[in-house]
Amino acid sequence: MDFSLNDIQQMLQDSAAKFIQNDYDFETRQRFAQSELGFNPNNWSLFAELGWLALPFSETYGGLDGNALDLMVLQTELGKGLITEPYIASVVLGGNIVQRHGSEVQKTTLLEALIAGDLKLALAAQEASSQNDLTTITTTANKTEGGYLLHGHKSVVLGASCADKIVVLARTSGKSSDKHGLSLFIIDPQQAGVTLNSYVTNDGNQAADVAFENAFVSLENVLGEVDTAFDNVKKVLNDAIVAVSAEAVGVMEKMLNATVEYCKVRKQFDQPIGNFQVLQHRMADMFMECEQSKSMLYYGAIAISSDDDADKAASLLKIKIGTAGRLVGQAAVQLHGGMGVTDELDVGHFFKRITMINTMFGSHDEHLDNLVKQQQIA
Repeated sequence: MDFSLNDIQQMLQDSAAKFIQNDYDFETRQRFAQSELGFNPNNWSLFAELGWLALPFSETYGGLDGNALDLMVLQTELGKGLITEPYIASVVLGGNIVQRHGSEVQKTTLLEALIAGDLKLALAAQEASSQNDLTTITTTANKTEGGYLLHGHKSVVLGASCADKIVVLARTSGKSSDKHGLSLFIIDPQQAGVTLNSYVTNDGNQAADVAFENAFVSLENVLGEVDTAFDNVKKVLNDAIVAVSAEAVGVMEKMLNATVEYCKVRKQFDQPIGNFQVLQHRMADMFMECEQSKSMLYYGAIAISSDDDADKAASLLKIKIGTAGRLVGQAAVQLHGGMGVTDELDVGHFFKRITMINTMFGSHDEHLDNLVKQQQIA
C-alpha cells in the first residue's frame, strides 16, 4: 500500500510545519495560553486563510472535501506546536456534526460561516455520569409550544467558553440505553437557562461545564431530524479520535527528539548521558512506540475514513495511543530529570497534553473494556 502523501496532504503538512516553526514557538504558545481568551484570534483568521477550517467539509459549502487521512496529516503537525486554538472543538466536533446531521439550510448557514472564520462551534455530547456511553446521558429535551426545553448538565465541553453556538445532545424519547431517541440542538451559550463554568484544563486548553435549566430551543434550531442522532455522533467521535491520535503522534515525536538532543548534551561522569547503554535502550523503546503508534494511526484513519468497522478501529487506535503516550511521556520526563516537570521546559507541557489526550473520547481502559465485552458477546 502506498503511504506517500498526495499533493493536498503535502501542502497541508508544509503549511502547518512552517506555521509552527515561524509563528508558534513554545514561548509564543505559552503567552497565548495564558491570555484571557486562551488563544490568538488572529491565528483563527489565518487558519481560515490557509484552508484548514475548510478541510473536512464538502465543496458544496466551500470546503476542501477532505477525509480522516487529510485531517491526520494536519493534526500531526499541529500537535508538534501544542496549539491552543479550538480546532478540534469547532471543526472536528462542532462543524463535523453539523455536516453529518444538519439540514441543508443549517449546513449552508453554519458551515460557510465556520469556514470563513466568523463562527466557532462546540459539541456538548458526553457527560460525567455516562462516560463514553452516549445512550445513558441524562440531559433531556421536552417538547413544548414552538420548540423544546433542555434540562441537564454536560462536562468538559471543549471550546465552549469561546463558542458562538453549542450543539447539545439530549434525549427526546425512549429510555436509557436506547440508541433511538437522541437528538441534537443548537443553542446560544449566552441565552437564558444556560450556565457556563469555564476553566483551563491541565494541558492549557479551554473547556467548560455547561448546565441547562429549561433552556428553550426553537424548532428551527433542532439540528436535523429528532431521535436519530446517535449514529452520526458516534461517527464524529471516531473522527475526533483520529484527530487527537494524530496530534498525539506529533507530540510523541517532539518528546522523543527533545529527549535525544538533551541526552547528547547533558553530561554525567564527564560524558554525555546518551552514551549510557541503559538510557539508549529507553530511547530505543520510545522510538519503537512512536513508530508503532504511527502505523496504528494510518490503520485507524483508513478504516474510519472508509467506515470499515470504524468503532473497533477507533478503539484499537485509542488503546495503542494511550499505551504509547504513557511510555513515551514518562520516559521523556524521567530522562530530563527534575527539569522535565517544570513549566519552563516544553517537555512537561507535552506530557500534560499526551495525558489529557488519553482521557478524551474514552480512555485506554474504557476502550479496552468495550473491545473485551464485544468479543465476549461475539
